[in-house]
Amino acid sequence: MNYDALIIIDMQIALVEDHPYNERLIIENIKKLIEVSRNNDVPIVYIQHDGGTGDELEYGSEGWKIYKEIEPEADDKIIDKQYNSMFYQTKLQEYLKSIHAKNLILCGMQSEYCFDVSCKVAFENGYKVIVPKDTTTTYDNEFFKAKDLVRYYEEKIWDGRYADVVSVEMIVQELDHTN
Repeated sequence: MNYDALIIIDMQIALVEDHPYNERLIIENIKKLIEVSRNNDVPIVYIQHDGGTGDELEYGSEGWKIYKEIEPEADDKIIDKQYNSMFYQTKLQEYLKSIHAKNLILCGMQSEYCFDVSCKVAFENGYKVIVPKDTTTTYDNEFFKAKDLVRYYEEKIWDGRYADVVSVEMIVQELDHTN
């Protein structure tokens, strides 16, 4: 498959430092996707949430910055958002059209909030969405364990409906075979 962009949603210092489920595996998998994307000229887009004044994700604050281990390079695109959807009142759609993107790899946070709505809106906008397994995460809450939420969304909500949930290794192999 031809991948047109890797989109990393809300992997920001404040969120990662709150230690979401499977934190190390998620970060390592995203690092693999970043590396293979850079090596194969797949554009990388970082979505960065601004929670407003006083929020842990307040624009410009330390917590708002992209997590250090996966921070952007000069050629990467950064899109700021203020709502759950990475498309709502952002410049993402305009950017994706400018690069003629059709097939998107999505990873990041939080499975049941920003990630879920962004995945569904990407699908509604006609994109082929690929979600690499073990690249989305969230936290335990009063109703569900994060482990169960991630599995539920990957297996019951996204896969076969809004996205194809595939292994990181499959994407790495496909990208490395194109060059």
